[in-house]
Amino acid sequence: MEFNYSYSGNSRISGNGDRTNMSFAPDVTRSPTYFRGELRQNIAFREAISALHDVVVSDLRFQPKDKTAYKEWAAQRNDLDWQLIATQRQSVTDRLRELDAEMSDLRRRSSERTSEYYKSVRRYFDYLYQKDRDAWFVLDPVITVHPDEVFFECFSQDESSYGRLGASYEVFKNVGDFACGTTNVDYSAALYDEFQKIRTYKSTIFEVDPSGFGVETAGEAAYKEVKIDLPDTWVRGFLQVNSAMSLPAVSFDLHPMDIYNLCLVLRRRKEKNGPRSMKYILKPGEPVRVIFEPWNLEVVCDRSFYQGNKPEEIRVWGRRRLLILERLIPVARKFTVHLLGTGLPSFYVADLHDLSFTLGLSGWTANDWAKAGNFDLMAPRATVDDWTKQKVFAGLQENWLESPDALAKRLKLDRSLVLGALSAYTQAGRAIFDLNKQVYRVRELTQEPLPIDRLRFANDRESAATGFLTKKVVKVDSSSIDTGGTLHLAGTIKIQSQTYKPTLEIDRDERLIAANCTCNWHQQNKLFKGPCEHILAVRMQYQQSLVRL
Repeated sequence: MEFNYSYSGNSRISGNGDRTNMSFAPDVTRSPTYFRGELRQNIAFREAISALHDVVVSDLRFQPKDKTAYKEWAAQRNDLDWQLIATQRQSVTDRLRELDAEMSDLRRRSSERTSEYYKSVRRYFDYLYQKDRDAWFVLDPVITVHPDEVFFECFSQDESSYGRLGASYEVFKNVGDFACGTTNVDYSAALYDEFQKIRTYKSTIFEVDPSGFGVETAGEAAYKEVKIDLPDTWVRGFLQVNSAMSLPAVSFDLHPMDIYNLCLVLRRRKEKNGPRSMKYILKPGEPVRVIFEPWNLEVVCDRSFYQGNKPEEIRVWGRRRLLILERLIPVARKFTVHLLGTGLPSFYVADLHDLSFTLGLSGWTANDWAKAGNFDLMAPRATVDDWTKQKVFAGLQENWLESPDALAKRLKLDRSLVLGALSAYTQAGRAIFDLNKQVYRVRELTQEPLPIDRLRFANDRESAATGFLTKKVVKVDSSSIDTGGTLHLAGTIKIQSQTYKPTLEIDRDERLIAANCTCNWHQQNKLFKGPCEHILAVRMQYQQSLVRL
């Protein structure tokens, strides 16, 4: 999938002893989006924007050692050993040893002569890494200007970590004119080094440069054209993370010192064997406890008490990604943790006074957001006609951000319809759920509409579920709603000689909160990789029956 960007120059930071100007160059092909203000909270912003950079360059995928040279050497030694064994005469053996010693000397001399060349090659690549790391950034960060805040979004290289930095207008003073919208900003690696120079004694001007949108055609304007061919996984991951944020979760607060203690364990110990998980032990009214496996080392968070109604035990993996939060500990008031369940994604929201930093982690590092999450399949899926969808989105655009309840009340629509429409726009990249303020926001990920059929429905299970409905092999055996408003469904699917018995629970927000199936795929994966095709088919069949009624 190819994305085209055009920047009027480059983002830059300039200044003198008492003043710093930080100007981001936006994409001029998109609707005018600009902002200008002077930073009031310099240190907190510096640490937060640096943590966002840590998300972008993060890549914890396993990198196997290159054993090519060793295998070549081992093959040579193996051939030589067989020759020695096959040699019957001592004179031939002695001659082979002489030749082997001579070859070893030649290889040593060759290595000495070429060592400077390889050192130069290494220095060259080190220079590129330090001075021109633009290739490490998959896509320039997305920045959105809203009536109440400015926020950045980015993904890690391994597509398993999501970062969002939100800065309310209280972070700035002398805020000038601004235009709400979403754009990509030119964000080179050199800017990171400049961010480290932000100080409290120097006034810092933050600017999404509006000048790029007022340039007349004169033939002399220099634009930086950027074309990036992105894999579908990157875009799908961006959509999946927003679907995951809207799902129900177990939430609690952690004191910054408790986060420090968790990071300290990860810094001081290195596991060699599994399991490599963190197990949260949550009991109402008691301090949060975290057990690190495989050492069974327990950290008691004496400053953080769980306020939930029932005890929980939730295990999460890919824990070393939490080290991204280290820079935020000195400037954070608290960290709010949102856990979707064992083996499912987790979110850590740092409260930095008037800034907020959200770190979204997939179930584990190798299980990135795009390949095995499919959280859009678990999101609200109420059937909503196109006219209602457009009405809901137009209503959201009026204020740029709003809670589902307030939007449903203002538009005089059923809450489930509003959630279904917002979910569809979230999965289309046109809206985002703000986990910090619990509201939906308008956020156009791209200028051109995304190919939703290619991104959202590129899932074999959903395709198979649709095929079951077409063949009319799906039957809803029972449906009931309990006192809490949760819908319980049970169904039967007969495919040739096989019979499957899926059951599922859907809450009042049309979200899949629990499910089970007798098929082998579900028994092996549960909901860690999303629902199976049989669970999806029963849900779709039930929704179609409501439409017919």
